[in-house]
Amino acid sequence: MPSAKRRKPGETMAPPAVTVFRGVRPFGSPVPADLIAVDGVLADRVPEGTTAEVVDGGGRIALPTLVDAHIHPDKTAWGEPWYSRRPAGGLPEYVQGDVELYGHQRTPLAERAARLLSHAVTRGTRAVRAHVDVAPAYGLAGVEGLATVRERLEAALDVQVVAFPQHGVRRTPGAGALLAEAAASGLIDAVGGIDPAGFDGVGAHGEGPAQLDQVFGLAERHGLRLDIHLHDTGERGLAPLRDIAARTRAAGLQGRVVVSHAFCVPELSGGALATLAELLAGAGIGLTTVAPSAHQVLPFRELAAHGVQVGLGSDGVRDSWSPFGNADMLHRAHLLGWTTDARTDAELTDCFALAADGGAELLGLPVADLAPGSPADFMLVSGECLPQVVVDLPGRELVVRAGRVVARGGRFTD
Repeated sequence: MPSAKRRKPGETMAPPAVTVFRGVRPFGSPVPADLIAVDGVLADRVPEGTTAEVVDGGGRIALPTLVDAHIHPDKTAWGEPWYSRRPAGGLPEYVQGDVELYGHQRTPLAERAARLLSHAVTRGTRAVRAHVDVAPAYGLAGVEGLATVRERLEAALDVQVVAFPQHGVRRTPGAGALLAEAAASGLIDAVGGIDPAGFDGVGAHGEGPAQLDQVFGLAERHGLRLDIHLHDTGERGLAPLRDIAARTRAAGLQGRVVVSHAFCVPELSGGALATLAELLAGAGIGLTTVAPSAHQVLPFRELAAHGVQVGLGSDGVRDSWSPFGNADMLHRAHLLGWTTDARTDAELTDCFALAADGGAELLGLPVADLAPGSPADFMLVSGECLPQVVVDLPGRELVVRAGRVVARGGRFTD
């Protein structure tokens, strides 16, 4: 709850901003109810002596808006002329494809990113963690561009910026210095990393410690979070993951470190998975998945049972890596259900919860559960029940952020 403002002598306090969303069905409840937003927070009643704006919910389902825990808005070609992608067989080729597409783009990075993230708002997203490339090919253009987008959209969307060394810290001369510059800039929320033993290393176990020394040092020095891409499988992925857990404990960064993708984790099962999950939970390490395929999606239910926080993201959106993607987190929950063969109402609801609550916890945001005291962040959709919404993907008819309508009928209104 926001703290009460102290009134100065002779100052008249402005009345609270109150909006009543009448006749909605929270989480698909059969019984309509009112959601009352007071100064951006849900309340159980309209404050005495205030006048409320009333919005007719028309019996629509009210659902929390969602959190995209992993997206690359700086790379997007969303809304641009079609770009024909060439084949790529590994990370070096994908990274080179990023540089080629960047040179091909005619619309400024900040404009493309703002267009994409405004679209995400219309689809019911309230917060994103934006990974932006930091490399000699781009300098800090991504960091600076997303900082302006964050300010531009702050009334409708929370944007956390991660300075991401996609080209490698050890692999690419000058990338480490740029990452340090980004960390000291005051423009980012987190420092990134990438495959310290594989892509950014040498030999069987690479130079992982060297990269991790730098990124952990920057996080500690500047009070930043960490979010490290880990695509490596087998022991090449597991060894750095265990190292990250040990470093997180030693640095007292529990709850501030996330490992994205972690493709080595779905390879485990039984006791091996349980042992790793307990290690991660004890170190306060969170994980994110983008539901790329049945064999790469994280076993989020098993991880949660051991106390590991897991978030869901949309990853790249029509970039050099793939022509697919739409920055629609409800659709991503749908894909999560598809890849995990969700069948029951409970399983489909779990997929929605990962998009709504999992990312919020990872980003340090309050959970929007539609209860009094929670953020007045929700969307209204037509449908029967929550599982059916995950399957049918109805339009987001109204999107509300801090009690204000920011999108209506698929159009950004803020």
